[in-house]
Amino acid sequence: MDPKHKEILRAHRLQLSEQLIVDDTIIQYLYQEDILTQSQVEEIQSETSNKNKTLRLLYILPSRGPNAFNVFLKSLEQDFPWIKEKLMLLLAEGSASLSDPAQWSVPPHLLHLAPSHQQLNKLASCLGSEWEMVLMDLDLSPGEIYRCRADHPLSVQSQVLAGLVMWKQLQGRRATVQRLLQSLQAAEVHPSVLNQVFF
Repeated sequence: MDPKHKEILRAHRLQLSEQLIVDDTIIQYLYQEDILTQSQVEEIQSETSNKNKTLRLLYILPSRGPNAFNVFLKSLEQDFPWIKEKLMLLLAEGSASLSDPAQWSVPPHLLHLAPSHQQLNKLASCLGSEWEMVLMDLDLSPGEIYRCRADHPLSVQSQVLAGLVMWKQLQGRRATVQRLLQSLQAAEVHPSVLNQVFF
């Protein structure tokens, strides 16, 4: 998927999950057009709430090839034309780049560095219920997030820290402060959190 398309889906993930109803029509259309596999359809349908179904779909789509975004737009035509129009408008405008350092109150020289263990620990203590969204946006799988919860059943902070450390290990050099900030913004984490973590 084109990086611009990924960025739009990531930046508007929570908004889409509140407006879009991922019903059989959308899922079956994406399956019919070879965007989703049968196991991915089952994975989406196994989610308990519509919001989680939409989030799961948006988690899967970026890895489904160059046509995934356009086929997704086409699947919205019948029941959600206003969402399709909004996404097309964002694409035409060129969605504000999440990688623009001017958007962050974090010193630019830190953006391309890997976050320290101390910074990840501070972040883990600051995040609330949005922590799973952040980890999903950082491309941790539902199984990996479940493992973090299962390994640390008594402490949410330990669950979050385990997930952030896992992300840093899995991504290597791509695990930068900038990438972390993108996920925090996508999950609509309050900017004050950044001050506690990076200053």
